[in-house]
Amino acid sequence: MASFGHIAVGMAAGRAFSRKRAFISMFAFSALSMLPDADVIAFVFRIPYANQFGHRGASHSVVFAVLCGVIVWLLRRDRRLTMFTFVVVLTHPLLDMLTDGGLGCALLWPVTSARYFWPVQPIPVAPIGAGMLSARGLMVVVTELVLFSPLVIWALLRSRAEKTET
Repeated sequence: MASFGHIAVGMAAGRAFSRKRAFISMFAFSALSMLPDADVIAFVFRIPYANQFGHRGASHSVVFAVLCGVIVWLLRRDRRLTMFTFVVVLTHPLLDMLTDGGLGCALLWPVTSARYFWPVQPIPVAPIGAGMLSARGLMVVVTELVLFSPLVIWALLRSRAEKTET
């Protein structure tokens, strides 16, 4: 994915999590939603894409999402924040599995290093690096804007009840 979808999920989660500090929460959860893609550092170290620590490998697993939740729990002791963290991080590989390219996600790592896709893959995979500046990159961005704009719009709009509270 080109990341717009991941950020949109993070924004919606931040909006659902907090009314008073919605923009801070939206920013924080958007960052968390992108965390699994920190594995692109593997390219710098010449770790192959298909390696369990390559792109869409271990960091795109349920175990990684659980570990993120555990870290938040150890730091904050807040059940709600822990659950939101787990769910937001887990949405990343679940959305990536909807793309039509790559090798899939190692969702069940370390039990298996098999990579998975959903049976339906409506989201075009984003080109890596400078390829995002191509016609295909533009198509991916436009597709994600169409698919995920409702989440962003919802996150940015304030309900009537919230407006009367301020």
